[in-house]
Amino acid sequence: MSRATLSHTSLEIPFRQVFSHATATRICTESLLVKAITSTGLLGIGEGCPRSYVTGETVATATSFFDRHRPVWEGFTGLQDLRNWMAVHSRLIDENPAAWCAVELALLDVWGKESGQSVEELLGLSPLTGSFQYSAVLGTDSLSAFHKQAEQFSALGFSDFKVKVSGRPTDDQRKVEILKDLEIENMRIRLDANNLWKHPDEAVGYLQAIPCPIWAVEEPLQVNDYEGCRAINRQIGLQIILDESLLREEQFPSVQADPGTWIINIRISKMGGLHRALAVAEHARAANIPIVIGAQVGETSILTRAALTIAGQFTDILVAQEGAFGTYLLDHDIIDPPLMFGKEGVLDSHCLLDRPGLGLTPAKSL
Repeated sequence: MSRATLSHTSLEIPFRQVFSHATATRICTESLLVKAITSTGLLGIGEGCPRSYVTGETVATATSFFDRHRPVWEGFTGLQDLRNWMAVHSRLIDENPAAWCAVELALLDVWGKESGQSVEELLGLSPLTGSFQYSAVLGTDSLSAFHKQAEQFSALGFSDFKVKVSGRPTDDQRKVEILKDLEIENMRIRLDANNLWKHPDEAVGYLQAIPCPIWAVEEPLQVNDYEGCRAINRQIGLQIILDESLLREEQFPSVQADPGTWIINIRISKMGGLHRALAVAEHARAANIPIVIGAQVGETSILTRAALTIAGQFTDILVAQEGAFGTYLLDHDIIDPPLMFGKEGVLDSHCLLDRPGLGLTPAKSL
């Protein structure tokens, strides 16, 4: 495969509404976009979402990482070069996962286009097929805005909801009551606390006051507090979704002894790209731990598409999927048409069939 010239830019696409959770409030995207262009003019695109509270990255650190290593990456001529570099520089990728994710996706996209293969074919995976069911993700400080969003999701036919915890018990209880009052058939609710509490007893008291059954809670305690999370699970039976507390394979010894306690949130950007996300999902399957396919708030259709690769390979352990918001959240996407869910939260992959690389069409403005 051909060498590619690499370039980057930051993305700051305005949101149509403010998105808030316990760790941050966002009004626009905060992403790194990487382009890979061959001498014949083929274009590959990749995206990463640096988050200081997830991986310690910022757009500035991601840009610095890219600038330091770009000359070496531009010498890659195929998967073996990429994989060799990853093996030697695994610790460096640990420190810069979102930045590396953007680079890896751009190269996979352009090499797939050059070889006439989808990303799945290029990586020797099963082809992408079928449809994917997404959760509604609700994160806002305003109860009136939350109510409006909940009604919109209900009208679209959603039944699976993830609610961001604010830390204000009355507000969070009211949010769940709003969902309950919608009388949605077969509704499932999980919460995302974004590392809100410091002690298990705080979390248990808060969660027990929620006026509707929930089936899981994501990151209730400080990052990597596995024993505290086990205590929550023992006391109230909720499964614990690990996000910031599980970023790579090396962390599995902390959780694999009691697989029934955990669910792993796999976000391509925080894992450091497709190869590493696939490895984590394989390890989860071997350990009998279910997974959620997660998403960064404000990601574009590029990361939505990359996440489908994981979802399509691990349907047997997949319990929920997030993302594909497209222009429901973004003022505009950089992919035309954007890849996003429709009624009942379903995204049909037929639009990507027989299309090389990631199968996306960049907007003319890109």
